[in-house]
Amino acid sequence: MTRLKTLLAIACLGTSLGFVSSATYAASTQYPLIIENCGATISFEKAPERAIGLGQNSAEIMLLLGLENKMAGTAFWPSKVLPALADANAKVKLLTVEFPTFESILAQNPDFIAAALPSLLGPTSKVAKREDFEKIGIPAYLSPSTCLNTDKVKDQYGSRDELWNMELLYKEIDELSKIFDVADRGQALIADFKKREATLRSHAPKDSKQLSYIFWFSSQSPSADAYLGGKNGASGFIADVLGGRNAITADAEWPTLGWESIIATNPDVIVVANLDRNRWELDKPEGVGTRSVPTGTLRQHEA
Repeated sequence: MTRLKTLLAIACLGTSLGFVSSATYAASTQYPLIIENCGATISFEKAPERAIGLGQNSAEIMLLLGLENKMAGTAFWPSKVLPALADANAKVKLLTVEFPTFESILAQNPDFIAAALPSLLGPTSKVAKREDFEKIGIPAYLSPSTCLNTDKVKDQYGSRDELWNMELLYKEIDELSKIFDVADRGQALIADFKKREATLRSHAPKDSKQLSYIFWFSSQSPSADAYLGGKNGASGFIADVLGGRNAITADAEWPTLGWESIIATNPDVIVVANLDRNRWELDKPEGVGTRSVPTGTLRQHEA
């Protein structure tokens, strides 16, 4: 659920996102700007001045683009902001680390909504539907990475037929940068990510055993099924970058499995998210570690 932070952490960005040393030039946005987004057409007469970032991914992308002064608030943070973005994030009002209410969003007088997940902006969202904002003239944008088909998997997250890839993230960065008329920053950020991805792939093992990975997000309790990264989600992409594979073969973006079913996949490595929210008992990896996990297979990862 936190694609951007996962990739940055695995790529070991380390000291600072800095972010891009070489200048990149792109044309200024010509308004009105029309964007096709997840089956909807969004129109912008000018760059937003009071944007809301719903979801950590969307908020951090806007911060990466240097838009903190154009943001009226953020919500839904499973984990702490990337350290390199902490100062910029401190300038933006935090509505809640959990799901916000529609009323709390409107209270910020927003002129644009960028959402990371369909649970934050979607047909079954308890926060708001896209049309709720459209009715009052506020354009709403959903991350292209989460525009998934719900025909196969009947939940709000759906499933994808192809493995998640960085082009989806680049599309989101490109479109958000154009919406805010900072396309040069967007292209520079994309170029930087492409360079980092290439470097990471070049260091992936080529001749060793192909490891199988499970990416554990969280679970409400030790006896409850766990939310895992599905085979074609960002988790599968990360396993591929590392020269391995996702041990989970479910079509769902976020399938749930019991502990016995997880162990039956016989994974070489279990990557456990470390969430700061503390909503559920197993939001911390220590709880997972109390289960019957073979020694050496657990890997803690900031989500």
